[in-house]
Formats: sequence, C-alpha cells, structure tokens
Amino acid sequence: MLLPAFILGLMGSFHCVGMCGPIAFMLPVDRQDPFKKFLQVFLYHFGRLTAYSFLGLVFGLLGKGVYIFGQQQKLSIIIGVLMIIVVLLPYKTFNKYNFSKPIYGLLANLKTNLGQALKKKTLDTFFTIGFLNGFLPCGMVYMAIFGAIGMGNPWLGTLFMFLFGVGTIPLMTAAIYFSNLLKGSAKRNIQRLIPVFVVLVGILFILRGLGLGIPYISPEPVRQIISSTLECHT
Repeated sequence: MLLPAFILGLMGSFHCVGMCGPIAFMLPVDRQDPFKKFLQVFLYHFGRLTAYSFLGLVFGLLGKGVYIFGQQQKLSIIIGVLMIIVVLLPYKTFNKYNFSKPIYGLLANLKTNLGQALKKKTLDTFFTIGFLNGFLPCGMVYMAIFGAIGMGNPWLGTLFMFLFGVGTIPLMTAAIYFSNLLKGSAKRNIQRLIPVFVVLVGILFILRGLGLGIPYISPEPVRQIISSTLECHT
C-alpha cells in the first residue's frame, strides 16, 4: 500500500499546483544564484515533507488504536469506502461539511504566519513556509490522511504521508521553475484521472480489509494465518 501513496502524491500534485502553486510562485527565491535557489527550494520541500510526516504519525497512531482492538480490517474497508464516497460526492455537497470549518481560527493564524514568512529571505524561512504549507486544507492531503489511518501503524502512517509528499515534489519543483506548466489541456486531462486513481486506491483498501488471501493485495487475516499454523502442528 506504500507505492499507491507515492503515485497518489504524483497524480495529486496536479491538484496541488492549482491550490499551492501561488505560494510556490511567491517564494522569495534567489533568481541570480542557481545553487542558492536549489537549496531554498529543497528546504521548502523538506518543510512540507516534515509536516506531512507529522500528520502521518498522528493519524497513524489513531489507526493503531483501532488495530489494537482487532478492527483493522473493518477500518481498511471503511477508509476505502470513504475515499470513494468523497470522490463521487458533488463538490458543493462535500464543501458543506468541510473538515476545516471547526478550526477556521487556527487556519487564519496559519495563513497570517505564512504571509509573514513569505516576506523574509533567510534560509530557515523556506523550511517554515513549506512546513506551514503542509498544514493548509487540501482534498488530496485528506485522501492521504485516510490512507495513513488505514495503515494501522504510526511509522507506516508516517512513511505513507512522507511518500505522498515525495510524489508531489517533481511537479511542484517544476512549477517554481516553469510557471507555464499551469497552462494547457494536458494538465486538465491528468486532473480528470485523479478521481479515478483515488477510487482505485479506495478499492485496494477495501480488498485489503476483506482478507481474500491474495498476496500483497488482500492478505489473509493474521489471526486466520496463526490458526491455520496451529492446526498444522496439531
């Protein structure tokens, strides 16, 4: 389930460029020194990856709590169903129940700090901008968080979110260097594929939870494997 995390980030980066592209364009990078510009962009991405990894750790712990109570398969199915429902729901319907509404005050402070950071040019500023950027509301991040919960392990949840972030790096970097990537029908065509891939990831989570005995896709439940082993020994 970790490879889909990277591909989800790669595909979702076309959405990310639309949402976070303005922040990337406003980065106060050094236009004269290529090496310094590279270092600044690297720190920006490192900040985003740190934020995503932190979210993966937190929500992976949440998933572990369910795992401990032996409900990990049900959780995997629920996560898969939620992913599919969110994609199929009309945007207006989903927006009525925006996850961000209960924390608008926190988001306002986050955006204020982000705006202040964009006015500075010290190296640590780029890490700060990336870190704050990682906490901004984003539908693709929500999808990745669902995946982190479904991993049922804080470290796997961290890795899931980290790989998701790594997947967004190529296009986000290109957007900083080449702003014309936001134009053209190619972007629109790929954006149409994003919901399809999210549905496929949701189906993978459902299959994983069903425990059909398919290697790597739908492995048998751990308890069932242990039970079979004990029967063989007896």
